[in-house]
Amino acid sequence: MPRLAKWICTLAHPNLTAAIALLLLLGVVAGMPAAAQAQPRVLVYTRNYTSDGKGYVHDNIADSVAAIKKMGAEKGFAVDVSDNPTTFTEANLKQYAALIFSNSNNEAFSSDAQRSAFKHYIQAGGGFVGIHSASGSERDWPYFQSVLGGKFVVHPRMQQFTVQVADPAFPAVKGLPAQFTWTDECYFIDHLNPDIHPVLVTDRTKLTGLDAIKIDVAAFPNPLPLAWYHQFDGGREFYLALGHNKEDYANPILYGIIENGILWAMGATK
Repeated sequence: MPRLAKWICTLAHPNLTAAIALLLLLGVVAGMPAAAQAQPRVLVYTRNYTSDGKGYVHDNIADSVAAIKKMGAEKGFAVDVSDNPTTFTEANLKQYAALIFSNSNNEAFSSDAQRSAFKHYIQAGGGFVGIHSASGSERDWPYFQSVLGGKFVVHPRMQQFTVQVADPAFPAVKGLPAQFTWTDECYFIDHLNPDIHPVLVTDRTKLTGLDAIKIDVAAFPNPLPLAWYHQFDGGREFYLALGHNKEDYANPILYGIIENGILWAMGATK
């Protein structure tokens, strides 16, 4: 940069002041790669509480946040993290290529104005990613359920089950084996948006401990969706029900699914 400044000053007419030369320099720099160097940003949101301050908080949140920050460093996007609902204003959300609800739960927002900002963000073409307990956020707001793709109901005890790839062409699961064994909470989710495209599923009849959860298992689809994508109300949305165990955020399978899901929601991949 000093060489460029010296070159401009050398070419400048003797009567040009140093201030004018500096302005020329700034003009050259502004027309160069400044815009190209700007990184897209994502917001990782982790609020878990109800209005009275209660709520189960997953111990995997710190690991999920660390993993997403690593993804950003690797793939060239900046990562902001918050559990404060005041983050949700229309002006603030405009800076983000995607909102990532990572193991959020209960009341994501504390006002209708925040809900409105979220809705307008989606309608403006924003990206959305929900991870694991995000399907338990905003349980009384149908619009959020439609964005995420469904609403958490219950899960049987932690167990090992087989995950099948239902759409191997989708970027988030591309390259995964056709099926793999996984240990997790297997979520039963209702209010499924008919627009969702499942990409990971499991045979719910092979799960154990279903009697203990006291639901009509037959009311849920089989195979049971575990991850899906859709484009709802102008936005790009991806949801992954897996991810209860904090150590799994370093597992290449879960890590890759989340990373590629984020990139898709941002519009970086088709």
